[in-house]
Amino acid sequence: MDLQFGNYRLRRAERQLLGPQGPAELSARSFDILAMLLDRPDEVVGKAELLDAIWAGVVVEENTLQVHVSALRKLLPDEMIATVHGRGYKYAGPRPFAVTADAAASSRPSIAILPFDNMSGDPEQDYFSDGITEDIIAELGKYKEFLVIARNSSFQFRGKTHDPADVASKLGIQYVVEGSVRKIGNRVRVTVQLTDALSTAHIWGEHYDRELDDIFAIQDEITRMIAARLARQARTAIASRARARPTNNMSAYESYLRALQLAAVYDTVLEAEPFLRQAVKLDPQFAAAHAMLSFVESIKYYWDYNNPGHLHSGLEIAKTALGLDPDEAYGHLATGFAHLYLRQFRQAEVSLDRALALNPNDPFILSIRAIFLNHTDRPEQGLDEIAEAQRRDPYAVGWYDDFRGVLLTTAGRYREAAACYAKMATVTPWSLIRLIICHSELGEIRQAQDALAKVKAHYRGMSLDQIIDTEVDFYQDAAVCSRYRAILDRVDKAQ
Repeated sequence: MDLQFGNYRLRRAERQLLGPQGPAELSARSFDILAMLLDRPDEVVGKAELLDAIWAGVVVEENTLQVHVSALRKLLPDEMIATVHGRGYKYAGPRPFAVTADAAASSRPSIAILPFDNMSGDPEQDYFSDGITEDIIAELGKYKEFLVIARNSSFQFRGKTHDPADVASKLGIQYVVEGSVRKIGNRVRVTVQLTDALSTAHIWGEHYDRELDDIFAIQDEITRMIAARLARQARTAIASRARARPTNNMSAYESYLRALQLAAVYDTVLEAEPFLRQAVKLDPQFAAAHAMLSFVESIKYYWDYNNPGHLHSGLEIAKTALGLDPDEAYGHLATGFAHLYLRQFRQAEVSLDRALALNPNDPFILSIRAIFLNHTDRPEQGLDEIAEAQRRDPYAVGWYDDFRGVLLTTAGRYREAAACYAKMATVTPWSLIRLIICHSELGEIRQAQDALAKVKAHYRGMSLDQIIDTEVDFYQDAAVCSRYRAILDRVDKAQ
């Protein structure tokens, strides 16, 4: 597969480097050096190792390597290749990820909406400016014509002075939206500007000074204006997609915005629940709040595997959300998630496909669909979904290594899966199980036994059969479960 890193793409088959201005002139040796560094983004690659690999069987001076590295630095931003004195070189740019040929050929406009600055002078109002940003990201993400960077990655630039060119390089996008929000009493002032980061050209800007009740109209106008201008670049005609006003209760909306801020982070997602329950209490017709609540309720299952009641409750709340608005993507996501873990795969596929159709840029929807494909024995397709998710949220590294490792294990690509787990600061219990499988299938019995010891320590007091029932049987088809169970038994008995 090709490798995408920032605003650059390494095309292996063509042995070509594509940059913002098109193909770059790159010698064969320089190409090989860059490929080797990109394949090992978390490592320092020694000078001797580079010389042996690139000039195999040929004696060359170290200065020759330096010449080629200097050539690369003229083509790429200086900071992308770091010199580690006394050791070698390290790739230090945006994390590279694999892309399929179709994904590589995509000419869709790519855009990041940076977190709007809170100009109210009150840090407690951050949730409001963040929520407006997230709402615009979500609405723009519904346009299939664009590639929209997810909230987690665009919010890496929160509270910093932004150089649009730097943002574009780090996120691998062309367009940047910046703005600010000042909320005082019942008035709100929003400023926004759209920039072509590669040419630094100002494309569009506007400021709005309105009553707070007009915030939805402001968000809609910003979304439509961005879409209209990017549509010209994409040469597509996009109809106006004004949404219905989500709620007439601004207190309910503010509770919803607070919930969005918490739900965007795995460690705080459950803390969003009381704000969502307050939002639907204040406005029982608030479909988006019901949809997000159904997602939060369903995902509780990750913390309480033995209680499928969370899944059934999530389904009921999602039914309410979709009854109010059949096009609420997270209502379909929660429905698909619940059916997936209830092993009702046909219903799960219908709901997850609908969620993806409604918001094709949401990395979490893509990730859950990838796990669904894994559980239905289609891991290679799932890997493509994860690559698409990471393109939209390149900073969510740990999450993707975890999911990708699971998919690679199912695909029988054990060495690659083990490499994914090796990058993780903490390997999750379900992935430790897969790591045992990987080591065992690679003949690395000692490493498999070490991983099994960690699993047993995590599930202290549980038998191996109980652990397998918890972390394997519930997630894979019967044939895969049977094979994994036999491997784990074999590793256990070999101790």
